[in-house]
Amino acid sequence: MTASESLAPQGRTWPTPDHTAAPHELDLLPRSQGDTALNAELLNLTLRPPRWLGPAIAVTGAGSSVLLAAVVYTVVTGIGVWGNNIPVGWALGITNFVWWIGIGHAGTFISAFLLLLEQKWRTSINRFAEGMTLFAVVQAGLFPLLHMGRPWFFYWLVPYPSTMGVWPQFRSSLTWDVAAVSTYFTVSFLFWYLGLIPDLAAMRDFAPERWRRRIYAIFALGWHGSAATWRRQRIAYGVLAGIAAPLVVSVHSIVSMDFAIALLPGWHSTIFPPYFVAGAIYSGFAMVLTLLIPARKLYRLQHIVTVDHLDKMGKMLLVTGTIVTYAYLVEIYLAWVGGDAFERHMLLEYRPRGPIAPLFWTVIACNCGSPLFLWSRRIRKSALALFVLSLTVQLGMWLERLMLIVSSQSADFLPSSFRGYRPTLIDGSLLVGTISFFLVPIFGVLALRAFHSNRGVEVARVRIAGASVSRDSLVWAEFATGGEALAAARALHEAGLELRDAFTPYPIPELEEVLGLARPRLLLRLILAAACVGGGLSYLVMWWTSAVDYPLDVGGRPLNSFVTDIPIIFESAVLAAALTAFFGTLFLSGLPRLHHPLDTVPGFERTSLDRFWLGVSGNNASQRQSQPELTRLGALRVLAPERSS
Repeated sequence: MTASESLAPQGRTWPTPDHTAAPHELDLLPRSQGDTALNAELLNLTLRPPRWLGPAIAVTGAGSSVLLAAVVYTVVTGIGVWGNNIPVGWALGITNFVWWIGIGHAGTFISAFLLLLEQKWRTSINRFAEGMTLFAVVQAGLFPLLHMGRPWFFYWLVPYPSTMGVWPQFRSSLTWDVAAVSTYFTVSFLFWYLGLIPDLAAMRDFAPERWRRRIYAIFALGWHGSAATWRRQRIAYGVLAGIAAPLVVSVHSIVSMDFAIALLPGWHSTIFPPYFVAGAIYSGFAMVLTLLIPARKLYRLQHIVTVDHLDKMGKMLLVTGTIVTYAYLVEIYLAWVGGDAFERHMLLEYRPRGPIAPLFWTVIACNCGSPLFLWSRRIRKSALALFVLSLTVQLGMWLERLMLIVSSQSADFLPSSFRGYRPTLIDGSLLVGTISFFLVPIFGVLALRAFHSNRGVEVARVRIAGASVSRDSLVWAEFATGGEALAAARALHEAGLELRDAFTPYPIPELEEVLGLARPRLLLRLILAAACVGGGLSYLVMWWTSAVDYPLDVGGRPLNSFVTDIPIIFESAVLAAALTAFFGTLFLSGLPRLHHPLDTVPGFERTSLDRFWLGVSGNNASQRQSQPELTRLGALRVLAPERSS
């Protein structure tokens, strides 16, 4: 009996993979395939912290201290220390809220939409975008909380049984904001964290210090890259992307309702939802470039975030800028052909020719003029030019929100009530403070990365040398590339042997098919059921509070208005589905877990980085004769289970 016949069933022989052929397509992909953004080259980067990094951290830290002082002073004294007045009740606080929410939207838009469109280039920028989303939403939530005047009563906005019997007014767009922003932050966090777990596992396996490995191990939840776990994670990640995509549109549409349902000139417009969504994505794309370009230079990531990536981002900025310009033209055109004299005065006279004319034309120059440079390919491929343009767009979009909010309130229907607005020192401190607080984690990560660079792989070798072989019922084969592992898996399958499991640093759908993994229908059914239950329960709560327990006539509208309940129903359904997708994936995958049987196999930790393992079942005879044949199939080594004497 030959060696190839010893592992195969009776009458079958091993197919011989062609190792002289060109490399498999999996081997040509970057190690970041499937959202695993770490590889050996990144772990070996040697960074020298720039001289300005220390002063930058000091400046942003001081700005964050200013933010804390301004927040404390506002809470203790009241929002009268802001520049708000009558009739300008909304000013810099809501301007900053809308601006930060817009920046946060683009992160999820980039990551979710590009994932759904199967754009591979997203893997180079999605971590920047998703991290930016979380930090931006935190800054945004601060302003409406302070604007309440008594932020310690924020829980009144959440429906709960109270002795006073008062419920939130669910027909108010401000209540919709609470549901939308909280849901958006939660879904964005779950979407970011679920995609980050494999990266945390890689950091766990190659961190230099023990305390860092323990911290990463807690957040990695025992991830080891099993094919079945990858399949569930991939499905859940796609579901979260599908949920997040319409959520991006809904959240900023709801934010725009704060203005659109008001009767003030310049606000009462049906084009506000798409107009606000386009503006949010526009400013968010600009912020991604603002953060990405310096990080690309400092991390020396020119081979990962290539000129082609910058070109694509420049095109997206051009497209969204063109949409915003079109929205400006439509808004002016509707005021011109409409019969509303107040609307015409606001958009055709007060803003372009009144006291805020310099502000108006600055907005037009920044948001409509600067994107025109992006028609040039040379500009789109210039990191410096894109960085300057991104800052210009950020300035223009912030000024646009300020102009929109202040102008309509300061010049409404009665000239006798016209009044200007001037920001105070506290207003400016809050804006500068949130920007500083937003930049603190970015500079901190740069400093930590430079301090700990070029140490991970050396420590990992020490850990590998001291490992021992585990007792296991399978024969395990280690491969250096995904193409070799897939070819060997197919050979095993064609030979009639049972491939029981596989561990890879990124998902390989073809390998999942060879393993015969079924579609996780249970997870999908749980997600659908949770969405239905979440949306249904939220409607019952709103119906009970508005029509039965606390009926309140608002503007003669019906007590039970299903149309006004749709935003919160949608947000509740999305929130329930996202939570089920995340925790359902962990539960069905047996995560979190403290220990895996293969943890003691020497070198197994490299499955989170650049190694591929296949587990093959067999009888005692086949296991004893497996090593030569699996080595011929491309395995670096084959480990048989230990046997008791």
